[in-house]
Amino acid sequence: MSVEEKYRDLALLLDYPGEKAPLIESCGRLAPLLGEAFPTMLHGSTPAELQEEYVALFDFNPALAPYLGHHLYGDNQKKASYMIAVKEQFRQFDFQPAGNELPDHLGVLLSFLAHLALLGEDDFRRRFIREMVTPGLEKFVAASAPLTRSPWLSLVEAAGLLCNADCQEVPAC
Repeated sequence: MSVEEKYRDLALLLDYPGEKAPLIESCGRLAPLLGEAFPTMLHGSTPAELQEEYVALFDFNPALAPYLGHHLYGDNQKKASYMIAVKEQFRQFDFQPAGNELPDHLGVLLSFLAHLALLGEDDFRRRFIREMVTPGLEKFVAASAPLTRSPWLSLVEAAGLLCNADCQEVPAC
């Protein structure tokens, strides 16, 4: 499985849950990264239950919001600068996020990493991970650890593992 496919599958799992079949397929392909909690929850839940849990965890609790700009800067001017910088990178590489999420949503950022992998932009992708993804992801994981052990958070941890593995070849990451 290519790094592009891994990022794309993980982005799908971190998006608001829709039909269950694509989620199960992505989950199966990412099994080595995910552990057992998320696949067990996914297989044992209806789509409505998945949606309810997703909203309760990510939308109603600011500490667990999947927006890396929020984890880095809260709600101030620096967050706006971060969002502008991310959108500029999207434009530079002709990336159009699907849906209506903000550019700092973890799933959108993972989709962008998949796009960069597809383009063969490995050096830029790794620099983007180091500068724009990892700092927020680390704060997200640190903020979530004492609050809950929801199976959904294994996806956030998997994003960290995938980004770290992607950067392993490059000492600066």
